[in-house]
Formats: sequence, C-alpha cells, structure tokens
Amino acid sequence: MKILTAAQIHQLDLYTQEEEHITSLTLMERAAEAFVVWFTKHTTIQKEVWVFCGRGNNGGDGLAISCLLINRGYKVKPFIVKSGKLTDDCQANLTRLEKLTEVVSIVTEADLVKIPADILIIDALLGSGLNRPVIDLYATIIDRINASENTVYAVDVPSGLYSDYPAQHAAIITADHTVTFQMPKLMLFLSDHETYTGQWHIVNIGLKMEGTADLLSDYYYTDAAEIQKMIRKRPVFSHKGTFGKVLLIAGSKGMMGAATLAARSILRSGAGLVCVHIPGSGVDIVQTLIPEAILSIDKDKEVVTQLPDLDGYSAVGIGVGLGEHPYTADVLEELLVSSVEPLVIDASALNILSTHPHWITHIPPNSILTPHPRELERLAGVQFKNSWERLHKAIELAKKMQVIIVVKGAYSAVVMPTGVVHFNSTGNSGMATAGSGDVLTGVITSLLAQGYSPEEAAKLGVFAHGYAGDAAAAKHSKAAMIASDLIESLPEFFLDFE
Repeated sequence: MKILTAAQIHQLDLYTQEEEHITSLTLMERAAEAFVVWFTKHTTIQKEVWVFCGRGNNGGDGLAISCLLINRGYKVKPFIVKSGKLTDDCQANLTRLEKLTEVVSIVTEADLVKIPADILIIDALLGSGLNRPVIDLYATIIDRINASENTVYAVDVPSGLYSDYPAQHAAIITADHTVTFQMPKLMLFLSDHETYTGQWHIVNIGLKMEGTADLLSDYYYTDAAEIQKMIRKRPVFSHKGTFGKVLLIAGSKGMMGAATLAARSILRSGAGLVCVHIPGSGVDIVQTLIPEAILSIDKDKEVVTQLPDLDGYSAVGIGVGLGEHPYTADVLEELLVSSVEPLVIDASALNILSTHPHWITHIPPNSILTPHPRELERLAGVQFKNSWERLHKAIELAKKMQVIIVVKGAYSAVVMPTGVVHFNSTGNSGMATAGSGDVLTGVITSLLAQGYSPEEAAKLGVFAHGYAGDAAAAKHSKAAMIASDLIESLPEFFLDFE
C-alpha cells in the first residue's frame, strides 16, 4: 500500500469524486460515517462528547461527525472556530448541525470555556494539509485541550502535526487515538510522533485506490494482502535441498544463546538445512539445543577466527553473538571480499563495520543489514536528533551502499537500495526483548536461502517476525514474552499465509 502525501491524497479524493460522480460533501459524509462507526464501537454513550472543529474541511468532518453522533443518541457539544471564513463543505455541515443543536462559536480566546473532566474530546481543528506551525487562537485551543485529562480522539491527524514532515516545536494535539482515513500517513511511523498520535487506526472511506496507480511514492506500508501475494507454495516433489542451505557464522563464549536463537528461527522459517559455524566452546550447547543443525567448529574455543568454505550455501548470515575480537573482524573482512551473493549482516558484524568504514565498499550489492537505532548511528557515524533524521540517514546509507537496511523498531522500516521505504504493519512492544533481533536475522536469512529475492526476504521476514510476535503476545502477554516465544509462534504465520 502506498503512503501518499497530503497533496496526493487530495488528488485521490478528486479522482474518486470524478469516477463515482459524487461531490466532496458526499465524500466528507463517508469519512464522518467511517469515523463514527469506529468511535461508537470503542466508546460509551454515557459520556458527553465535545467536538472542536476548525474552519476547513477537517472541521467539516467534525461537524458531520457531530450530526451522526447526535442521531445515535450521544450528548454532543460542538464548537466551531469562526475567526475567518469557512470552506463551503464546512459551512454546509454547520448549517445541518445547527438544525439539531446549538454550535458554540469561537472567535476570540474570550469565547473559550473551561473543559470539564470526564468527557470525550474529538479533535477536528486542522487536517493533513497543514504546512505551517499553529499559532494564535488555534494554538490556544490546542493547549486547552492538552491541559485537560480527557481522552482525545483525532480526526485523520492530530491538529498541528504535519502529515509529511517532522513535528515542529509548536502547538500540537496530544491524542490518545488517531482515526486516520483510508491509508496511513508518513507521520504515523515516526517514533517522535507517538506522543501526539497515540494509538492509530485506519478506517476505509471508499476512495478508489486504482487512482493511486500513477502517483509516485517513496513510502509503502506492508500489509497482509501484499504478503499473501508474496508467499510461495512448497512443491510436493521437493527435498531439503529445494529449500536452501544456510551458513550462519555466529556466537562467542558467553553469547551462544544468540547463535541458537538465530539457527532455530532459520529452521522454523522453512530452510532445508542450516550449518552453524561457532567457536569450540559452543559445540555442546548448539548440539543439544538444535539437534537439526550441522556444526562447523572453529579452531578457537572462544571466538570465531576462521571463515569456513562457502561453497554450496544458498545464503550466509553473520553477526549474532559474534563479538568484536580482531580475529573475528578479519573473518568478516574475508567474507565480504569473498562473497558475490547478498549477505545478511547483523549485530556484532555491524559494529565491526562501523569501526572499519572502508570495508563497506566490499559488501555485496543487495545485502541485508539489520541494525537497531544505535547500531545505525554507529554505521552512520552521527547521533540522530530525531526519528526523521534517522529514517533519512538510513535512506542515504542504503542508496550509497546499495544495500537493504532494516531499521528495527515499531513499524520496522525496510529501506531499499533505491531509497524506497517499506514500513511493516505487524509486531508489538513485547518484542523489545533480548534475542528478538537474532530471531529476525534467522528468519530473513532462511527466506533468502529459499530463493526469495533480497527485497522479498527482507519485507517478508520482518512481517513474519512481527506476526509471530503478535501471536506470542496474545499467548504470553507483551511483558512476559521472550525471544524463544517468537520462534515457537512462527508456525502460526505459515499456517495463516501458506
């Protein structure tokens, strides 16, 4: 699913109106109905609702929402900012609403009233087209709403927050829920914005999505529909060689758990065979915990010092639990120089790369790097000021290095060598636990070995990993789940999508 700019969404609105021969007012009514359907499922009719509406079309949405809630039996107190001219659709909905109830006009700050406790607030002041910081009367209203302790529901976007750019130091609604129309906006995927958006939800307002075909975007949202198209069937006449042979170079003394997590997830994700190259001290651990794995044993007992023969492997992953010993760094350099096929590079291997930046030119094109934010900072050589800068530095690095960078976190961003970004739709905060990244490395490497392209392996792997995380959270809770639970929940992804 494409993530569109505010201007592109406006184009899609116009396309829908033209194709369906409907007016913008009808489309506004659809949006209001979709919001109200969601709102009434998640709130109680016993609480009074205050709706704050601006002069533009977002305000028009709020006025239409007020009408619908009144008709459903809610006690509604609507407010309209009248410090300037209203848009035509906003005025039309105001006229309708005034036939049902009194609408409080706000012209100056003197018109503002104290917001009581224990009500629900709907924010429909400013929409996704905002392109400058909020000041004056609107800013005062936003500050008053934020100062209250009531639950706030934002219509499409929290007022004051840009849909396509990072937040500025200005008045912005801090919503508990953002009910956004048709498709997610870029601002929803930036961690700095969580304070403003709260939990966000997509409601369908019936836009004609074929109208996006000619709209160019650098941002996408990977949902279940896309993943379903990507999954391959396993042939009846197949054997373990059909599904790839993985070499995992991992582990060091005291960090063999990472190697076992990655190796187990490789097998749970469908690869036919995994060979784990580990230091000698890890043999009993891996042999006991993963009887299905083949071992390649380094001559050193504590760290990896040798690069095994690479012949015959469909994919190679390196880094989990590896440590950063100079001999291990030499192994990584040898692997980079020797390899022509894409690699999966994670954890210690990324940290080694950050201290040897001149090795970056040896990374095979389309390799998949899976840094968490701090590892990305080390690779970039800068400390990021905010999540917007982090995202764009990842884009810059992916294009420069011609690799795929998976920036791990909520809505993990899969950044392609072209600079195109695919945000993930699965996963939860329970996955912020030791070893979760090791499992992801295993899943992606497994898919790469099975013949998925690097782009597919990265997107599919991140989605499957998050899906398993959601299944694990449902079973164990977010607080109690551990990385091993992700591995044991991977079958649920394949059961649902194969």
